[in-house]
Amino acid sequence: MQELIVISGMSGSGKTIALRTLEDLDFYCVDNLPIDMLKQFVKHICQNQKDYQRVCVGIDVRNSEEALKELPTIIAKIDSSLINSKVIFLNSNDETLLKRYSETRRSHPLSNSKYKYSLSQAIAQERILLEPIANLADLLIDTSRTTAPQLRDKIWRQMSQSNDGKVSLLLQSFAFKRGVPFDADFVFDARCLPNPFWEKSLREYCGKDQPIKDFLDSKEMALEFYKDIAALVKKWIPSFEEHDRSYLTIAIGCTGGKHRSVYLTEKLFKELSQTRKNILVQHRELDN
Repeated sequence: MQELIVISGMSGSGKTIALRTLEDLDFYCVDNLPIDMLKQFVKHICQNQKDYQRVCVGIDVRNSEEALKELPTIIAKIDSSLINSKVIFLNSNDETLLKRYSETRRSHPLSNSKYKYSLSQAIAQERILLEPIANLADLLIDTSRTTAPQLRDKIWRQMSQSNDGKVSLLLQSFAFKRGVPFDADFVFDARCLPNPFWEKSLREYCGKDQPIKDFLDSKEMALEFYKDIAALVKKWIPSFEEHDRSYLTIAIGCTGGKHRSVYLTEKLFKELSQTRKNILVQHRELDN
């Protein structure tokens, strides 16, 4: 079956990096395809299956507002018996986007002479225009605290997952003080658990290290908290698979994203890996 990825997102969120990564994965990539041409393009690749087994189309805010609203309908009409289509949407918070534009000195697509928006106004307007696509997305990726290599790695691993009908899981630890991941489907708050940070002998370790594991394993509260998370996740993942969900992000946070959340994420990964293959792990604060 042919594979079609529609990739969109906020300007400055990393769409170019994503497209180049997919090219490295042997996708035939077309950037900024006018939405009005998508039907014709899909027809063309169906007629030339051998040349277009894996295709990626970039869609951005430079399309008309009417076309952006029509995109969900166009995608819904793609024959799923011929083409396996998915939508990836990249996002970043306003602070990050403003910083990136300041550093690169690029102009925003909506801040040119036609629209005359300020940069902050352009970003706000773009969010409104792209909302129909964001709501349609099979995979939401928050790049606010993601470096270019991390984004390439995440897309590479997601697209390289085996197509066995099971949802691909991303288990992610994070710090609440740095914000909840935008793309999280489940969010668990571990700040109620004993904090190893207040033990001077443990402060410099992280949740992957044995001293932290021993500390939290000795706390009945931590073990009960983990059991509840694991039971809920294992119970409901099959329901997502039954509804053809391709990706699922489970985020576990604590205050600093270094001890409790990392410990729980690693523990959950170890247990789920016994029965599942498509699992990725990211420790947002440790990776950064």
